[in-house]
Order: sequence, then structure tokens, then C-alpha cells
Amino acid sequence: MQARDAAGNLSGASNSVTVKTTPGTPGGTRPHDINGLLRVCGVQLCNQYGKPIQLRGMSTHGLQWYAQCIKPASWDALVDDWGGDFIRTAMYIQEGGYETNPRKFTDLVHSYIEEATRRGIYVLIDWHQLTPGDPNANLSRAKTFFTEIATRHKDKTNIIYDIANEPNEVSWAKVKSYAEQMIPVIRNIDPDSLIVSGTHGWSTFGYSDGEDASVVLNNKVNATNFMYSFHFYANSHKQDYINVLDRVSSAVPVFVTEFGTQTASGDGANDFTTSQKYIDLMARKKISWANWNFSDDNRSGAVFKTGTCSGNNFSGTSVLKPAGVWVRERMRTPDDFPVS
Repeated sequence: MQARDAAGNLSGASNSVTVKTTPGTPGGTRPHDINGLLRVCGVQLCNQYGKPIQLRGMSTHGLQWYAQCIKPASWDALVDDWGGDFIRTAMYIQEGGYETNPRKFTDLVHSYIEEATRRGIYVLIDWHQLTPGDPNANLSRAKTFFTEIATRHKDKTNIIYDIANEPNEVSWAKVKSYAEQMIPVIRNIDPDSLIVSGTHGWSTFGYSDGEDASVVLNNKVNATNFMYSFHFYANSHKQDYINVLDRVSSAVPVFVTEFGTQTASGDGANDFTTSQKYIDLMARKKISWANWNFSDDNRSGAVFKTGTCSGNNFSGTSVLKPAGVWVRERMRTPDDFPVS
């Protein structure tokens, strides 16, 4: 058992501590067995030993469309063949998602959390608000959803809460206000798990809106054990976006919760050269990332060939599109996960 305060610091750093039991096999080799409760240290993501680490994972496609792609055989592939450290559950709110049947989608996320826990990996719970782009439009729904998720899973140490996917057509001030209303909802129940939030301009620190990142950097979210997400699609977001990611990740904790090797539509030609530049930067700075997406959608950004999800063969490269072959190879060379 490990005692930590609300910021995720080891006991002794504060008079107020919480105690969580890290699930998993003691001495095991799964990512969560090794790293335990995650916490922000400086501008980096650190494990239970206070050592900076990089997590690599896959995002599901929208659960309302491609839940059939997440089943025992694909879990086996993600964990055992790909060596994934976490899964991101892309639960859309509109577009036929959560708002149409809150009970159904909440229960689906519960099931993914339990499966990820059983397999010793992390789970990033993605509140995938997209349209409307102002997360405040779904504030009440978000409070309801995250209250239930946190209440049921507050004793787990493999949870990452992502409270806003891609804010767009909205100011940073409004996104910050939303985050500072949502974070206490989770913290009052689960005081020490990692929380992530997107930024305006489709989670680009406003760059896609023509704003300088200083808009965010000079007006940070008031929170502990908190990270900002950054999204990119390599065939649309070239060196100028790489420069933004480099800059902001030196100033605040950043988690790339979604990226693709294609255009921003998740389709089109792959730009593996630019993608590798991002990968190299993220490896050097230990920026964690999730690739879009773990499905058999017909777009080039879906890693599996169309029709794969109707069967039970998800391992190896024969079932993969070029983007899948590329990202699997990079996921199979894991971070060293230092423990001392």
C-alpha cells in the first residue's frame, strides 16, 4: 500500500494523505504492475517511484460505432502482441454517443476499466466532446458521468480521467473555467488519480485557432496531478506544430492523447517522415501518446483492415493497414520504466 496526498506525492509531503492499494501481480511485468499510481513531477509523467516514464497506447474509435472491435482477441493483441501500456476509450457525447443512452455507454466504459485493470494496463477515460466544441455545453452530463466513474473506481490506481477531448470554436478562458469546475467533482471522490484536459483549437494550445500558446501558458488550470492534452495529425500538422509541442511540453505537463499519421480527417495518405519526427521528440521528452485508432474503419487511420473486427485474429501484421504496421512497431519497443 502507498500513501499519497491529493497531488499524488509520497506521504510525508503533506499532512493529508490517501491510501490506495495498487492492483495487479506483485513484481509483475505489466505496465501498471511496474509503475503503479501515476503522478506529475515537474512537467513530466512519473511512476510510483517518482521516475519519468512514457506510456504508449491506442485509442478506440467511437464506442457507438466500433465497440465490436474491443473484445478478448483484440485485448490480447493490444497487450501481448503490441505491448500497449494503456487503452483510451473514445466515448463520444453527441454523434449518437453518450447522450442517446447514458446507462449503456457508462456501463461499457465500466467494463473496459475492469478489463484493463485485469490485464495490468492503464485506461484513459475519454470524454469525447466534439460537437459542440464548448465543453461547458455538456457540463451537467460530465458531472454525472465522472461522478459515477470515480465513485466506482476510486480505489484503482490505473485510471486516467480525460475531461475534454477537443475543445473547438471556444476560448481558452471558457475551457479553463470548465476544467476548474470539473476537476473538483473528481477530486472530491478520487483525490489522486491523473486528470487530463484538452485545450482550445482542437487540443493544440490554441495554435489551430491562430493563437500563441502563451494564452494557455500564462493562464494555467489551477489543479494538481493534472496534464494538458495535445493532438496532431502528421500529414496536416507539420514542423510548426512540432515546434508548438516542443515548446509547451517544456513549460507544462503534456500528454498526447490522440495522434494520427494521416490528415486531420483521420484519412488520406500517411506521412511517416513527419510522424517519426513527432515520435522522436516524444521519446526524447518522455511524452506519452495514444494513436487513433484501434478499429477496422475504412479510413487509413484505422489500424486494422476492413472486416477484421468480425473475426478473432488481431495479432501480427497481416491484419494491419500501413499505419497499423508502423505504430505497432513503435509500440513494441517499450519505455524502460525505471524503478530506482
